Amino acid sequence: MADQLSEVFDLVELQGQMTGGFEVRGRWVSHGLVDDPLKLVAVARGQVWLSTEGLEAPLKLESGDVAVLNNRTWLRVEGGTGDGPPREIFPDPGYRTVRDDTGGGVSGDDSRDGDVPDIVVGCRVDLNPTGRALLLQALPPVGHVRASTATATDLRRILDALVEEAAESRIGSAFAVRQFGQLLILEVVRAYLDQAQPPPGWLRVVRDERLRSALSLMHADPGKPWRLEELARAAAMSRATFAERFRAMAGVPPLTYLHRWRMLLAQRALRDRDVRIGSLAAELGYASDSAFSTAFKRELGEAPLRYRDRARGESAARTGPAASRLSGP
Repeated sequence: MADQLSEVFDLVELQGQMTGGFEVRGRWVSHGLVDDPLKLVAVARGQVWLSTEGLEAPLKLESGDVAVLNNRTWLRVEGGTGDGPPREIFPDPGYRTVRDDTGGGVSGDDSRDGDVPDIVVGCRVDLNPTGRALLLQALPPVGHVRASTATATDLRRILDALVEEAAESRIGSAFAVRQFGQLLILEVVRAYLDQAQPPPGWLRVVRDERLRSALSLMHADPGKPWRLEELARAAAMSRATFAERFRAMAGVPPLTYLHRWRMLLAQRALRDRDVRIGSLAAELGYASDSAFSTAFKRELGEAPLRYRDRARGESAARTGPAASRLSGP
């Protein structure tokens, strides 16, 4: 499962980006709009209550817990203790470090007169359009990953390391924060798969041990004209039982899954390789470049060459400014 999950993450260009965080003591509240289709809210220290659309009651997040927000439009988090009305916290857009609300660094487990701070971190998950459709479909509107379970040990460790790097601002911290952001996404998905039953989709099918052998065959040789009987035999099931179980786990029949996997591979090849359409069609098991182009356009809504031009143009637009800054004074 780990290899297949990693393979999909690479194909959909998954990146975890820390968008901000804060440390605060006393009663507090923070709220605002959510601009990212997929967002994580992690509680590094303390205990907070999270509200968003679709929740009948606020969600309690303990230290180390992570909430996954899937296509939510607003968010409210509150916490702390004490008398009087809560203070409103306004994290700056683009906020990249964890600090307290007076501008200082985080104090970790430090406390003043027993007043332990709450530390909250926000991350966004960046994906290409295909990955966005895959992952958003595979996750609930609001997911809750609990740090209290045995399977979340690594999640807590990564979250602690992320907060430490963001707070200390040591040389290389920006690079470290990016890497820990990536690992945080992976550990959240791993812990979620161990703690919950995802809806039918690719996250659910990759964790199914009975289907793993058949799935590995399709991933290893996507251009082969696989027949249902061969895949069922690899899974040690009858044709009917295999087809029924695969559809229940993946949400689509096996050969539809294979077609979509081919389209993911095609998109990566068009973005990253100077490959001819005819060669790519043969590599992915299509009888001709026209058959491949028709299938690609039906799935993606545009011809392969048009997709290549657009995807590479978007990639150049993302990397161009960064390249200019590196070479400038």
